[in-house]
Amino acid sequence: MKFGAMVVPRISDWRLIPELEALGYDSAWVPDSQMLYSDCYAVLALAAAHTSRIRLGTGVAIAPTRLAPVTAHSIASINQLAPGRTFLALGTGHTAMRVMGRAPMGTGRFREYARVVRSLLHGGEVDYAPDGGEAREIRFLHPRDGFVNLEEPVPIYIAADGPRALEVAGAYGDGRVCSFNQSRVLLRDSLRRIVVGAEAAGRTLPGNFHTAALTYACVLEPGESVTSDRVIDEIGSMAAASLHYWWELHRRNGDTSTVARSCRDLWQEYLAFTERMHTPPHKRYQQVHLGHCAWIVPEERRFVTAELIRATGGLVGTADQIIATLREREAMGLAEVALLPAMGPARRNLRTFAEQVMARM
Repeated sequence: MKFGAMVVPRISDWRLIPELEALGYDSAWVPDSQMLYSDCYAVLALAAAHTSRIRLGTGVAIAPTRLAPVTAHSIASINQLAPGRTFLALGTGHTAMRVMGRAPMGTGRFREYARVVRSLLHGGEVDYAPDGGEAREIRFLHPRDGFVNLEEPVPIYIAADGPRALEVAGAYGDGRVCSFNQSRVLLRDSLRRIVVGAEAAGRTLPGNFHTAALTYACVLEPGESVTSDRVIDEIGSMAAASLHYWWELHRRNGDTSTVARSCRDLWQEYLAFTERMHTPPHKRYQQVHLGHCAWIVPEERRFVTAELIRATGGLVGTADQIIATLREREAMGLAEVALLPAMGPARRNLRTFAEQVMARM
């Protein structure tokens, strides 16, 4: 099992990444969301210049906010600074787009996007037709002059849950990113769909195809409750992000299929809470996403319950309990977990996890 940490990209907080390297983390993942955070590639560049071992990448790069050649160029530039320890996790934009009141990229366009990015990062010339226009051939013209690094591979990890996105992962990915709270059956079925996508694209899925899950963790102190103030301070923002996601799907078309069964009553309370928000309904998405994954908005603390933490896959428990859960997921085929604590207590949270969990695994 490899361990990564996600760093909320406030530009000055790049300094956390060298500390993660010293703590023994394998990777640092930097989210990409233009209306929420600083630029992820600026943070990655600063981190690359001040580290030597830790793997660096996006967590995840948002396809609809940049042209495919721009994304390939940005991560290949980071690979020039951190050769051979750079990765690109890529997604359709479930938060970055919705925080602008827009829908994520459709999987058909996303498939084409991933094709172009992969071809460019592999040093190829690829036909490129932005927005359905005339296709023209593009390639990096100066790949060996220090501008970008295509010599060391940049693995592409596709964030995917639905069947079509999973097929994109098989066709053009070197790995898949998912949420942590997936059953053995769901992980197995997802892998089958990934294999289908690979075969349809004429690929044989590599044996080292990477499987990573994004989640959060908090090691409990003796006698401490799962919903103590300290725990909610450290992980409440990530737990509450699931409520934001459920709300967005409900707002779009009334879909509640992703709402955990154990949280149905909580969900109804949260829905009533959003109806009382002071923001006009047509731009309420702005208020819903305040603090998203960075800090817990005070009014949302009461919604971070033990049921929500369990339903969203939070690794909250004693060190022994967390290790047992990780061993179980490792046996199910999960290769890496990346943890995202709230910004304020991130150092304490990630240090405790490194000392009490990683050191024993």
